[in-house]
Amino acid sequence: MNQEEGDISTILSSLQKSWENFLENIPGIILGLIIIILGYLIAKKIGILTQQKISRKSSDPLMSKFLGNAVKLGLFTLAIVWAMNIAGLGAVTTFLLTSLGASAIIIGFAFKDIGENFISGIILAFNRPFNVNDTVEIGELFGKIKSLEFRYTKLKTFDGRDVYIPNSDVLKKPVINYTEDGFFRWDFVVGIAYEDDVDRAKTIIMETVNSHPSIVQDGVHENYVAEDALATSTVNLKVFFWVNTFEFRKEAVMVKGEIIKRVKQALEANGFSLPSDIIEVKLYGSQKELPIKLLKDENGKSI
Repeated sequence: MNQEEGDISTILSSLQKSWENFLENIPGIILGLIIIILGYLIAKKIGILTQQKISRKSSDPLMSKFLGNAVKLGLFTLAIVWAMNIAGLGAVTTFLLTSLGASAIIIGFAFKDIGENFISGIILAFNRPFNVNDTVEIGELFGKIKSLEFRYTKLKTFDGRDVYIPNSDVLKKPVINYTEDGFFRWDFVVGIAYEDDVDRAKTIIMETVNSHPSIVQDGVHENYVAEDALATSTVNLKVFFWVNTFEFRKEAVMVKGEIIKRVKQALEANGFSLPSDIIEVKLYGSQKELPIKLLKDENGKSI
């Protein structure tokens, strides 16, 4: 037998041995697949039961959902490791774990963002500045919190967009919660003429504001009007008032518009002119008159 025939014989012998090993391991592979399928179903069921149990003891849906998913993922991972050992792939599992340990630094850099967001999600699950359906502002994003996942926080903006914010960004950026205590203070400016009575205008404004059924007024949340500025043609008054923000779109936006409309109508009904800005026109050089003339209608009235 020459060298070439010997090499072919060795290859065939190796393939035959591998095939025989595969046939011997078929029952273990089938059992491993069954364990993976059952493991997934059992992990999913236990995850749901965990979520339901936590929900009954806690009013925090974000926490219960997060922990339920964590239990499901952990159990399913254990099922996969067990199935690989039964299928005769325990050496592969050991190799992968060893490789992961030896390559921890490389993997750490490669999956830095994933790991950072995952850890941030764990932190947010136990300590966070919002709950589900809270109206928040995270960076430049504004809307309602809908869910907390392993890698991201889902935000529903008021114009209908679904925004998935990485959990690490939620931890790093300022989070403004508009509905944590249910109160928010609006303000706007209204200008009256210099000859108008400022104190009387402030009284009318406060009576109008406090008469609205959605306005909050108590010992902690006080509504008031203050002189803001002496503008070109008006004395500007700044109006401060509190509203309920559990439903931000209605209470904090629509109510503000209603208040502005009512204040305008009340001031006009009491003789306040609410003048527009005064424009001063200057003539320079040899110009003696404005290049403007008044038009008259058929009855001789200026228009």
